[in-house]
Amino acid sequence: MDPYLDLDQPARFNITCHRGLAPALEAEVRALGHEIESARETGVTIQATLRDAYRLNLCLRTAFHVLYELATFRCHDGDELYDRVRDLPWDRIVPAEGGYLTVVSKANTPSVTNTMYPSLKVKDAIVDQITSVLGIRPDSGPDADGSVVTLHWFGDEVRLYVDTSGRKLADRGYRKRPHTAPLRESLAAAIVLASGYDGTQALVNPMCGSGTLAIEAALIGSGRAPGLLRAGGFAFQHLIGYDPAVFKEIRAEVSGQSKTPGLIVVTDIDPDAIDAARHNAETAGVAQLIDFECCDFAETVVPDVDEAGGIVLVNPEYGERLSQGEEEALAETYNRFGDFLKQECPGYQAWLLTGNRHLAKKVGLRASKKQTLFNGSIECRLLRYDLYRGSKKQRKQPGAEVSEPQGAPGEAPAPQDAS
Repeated sequence: MDPYLDLDQPARFNITCHRGLAPALEAEVRALGHEIESARETGVTIQATLRDAYRLNLCLRTAFHVLYELATFRCHDGDELYDRVRDLPWDRIVPAEGGYLTVVSKANTPSVTNTMYPSLKVKDAIVDQITSVLGIRPDSGPDADGSVVTLHWFGDEVRLYVDTSGRKLADRGYRKRPHTAPLRESLAAAIVLASGYDGTQALVNPMCGSGTLAIEAALIGSGRAPGLLRAGGFAFQHLIGYDPAVFKEIRAEVSGQSKTPGLIVVTDIDPDAIDAARHNAETAGVAQLIDFECCDFAETVVPDVDEAGGIVLVNPEYGERLSQGEEEALAETYNRFGDFLKQECPGYQAWLLTGNRHLAKKVGLRASKKQTLFNGSIECRLLRYDLYRGSKKQRKQPGAEVSEPQGAPGEAPAPQDAS
């Protein structure tokens, strides 16, 4: 049976991400050779093919799902939704024999009062259409390990997608031992990408927790595609027309792009955190690229850097609801961390993620850049600190005097447009 979704037929794709990661996702998609048709806070839209989707699923670090847009239409109630969905040739998209179907829906429309209702109507329409043509139907359920169809229904507008990813791309599968409040992998990757780390610089990750920042840095620095770690495959492998030979070719091409990054140093005062980080790095296949040490962050042995410079990445605790005692203890930690940066990290650029602006002030350095990101529902700031050897002199412009900036030794002056 000929597939309905042709491997090389251009189509619109909606690539989703967590709130705040769209700029990083947009840069990734452009780097893979695609133009951005439109962008929003939680994703981008592009024109691509299913062949492209194979590569996107393997390579994207900050994405959640790569959604193939199947149909758009106006819809006012569940019966109309059922009829419009059943009109599509699902028998040429979703395997019936041995197939497994998951329907995911997001709806904000007056006709929906039960959140499960849209998914149920779409599932019924799909399996009824397949049964009417083939006399058999696929199994269905919530596991997202077979064919996945996604419905977005807002007002009277419906967008129906085939999800080529299945489980979130951010769920790499290597974090077998999570520690306290671990970062989502896609957020960690966005932080590493924002820092400009490419494997040529030394990288230091104090207060490492479960090691997600360091592991994502190792994957980026070594050029290893995150989708190569994925167990259980992708949803596009469960569509009629999936071409395993093409996927094998693309996977081999992506696998051949690896390189060896510079030194990555990881420390934490908690032995359990170091054990978890090492175990997770082993699962990800990058433990040999990382130097693990159990110590207070202030005792971290920071490598000397050359012209390539160095990067410090840190995600200290910030908590949503802190007691006065906890706040005071963390304030001291942030203050000590600022001293550590000034005294031990000359020539480095430090990036700190925090959801507590009051604690961020305790670092005692002026951020040269601030970016808003979301750790779950917590609005955070990613702060950049430029750390120079000795005092940084302003560049001399023609006809201008060279002057010393104001501020603590070892830190850069804040730009006028910093927000």
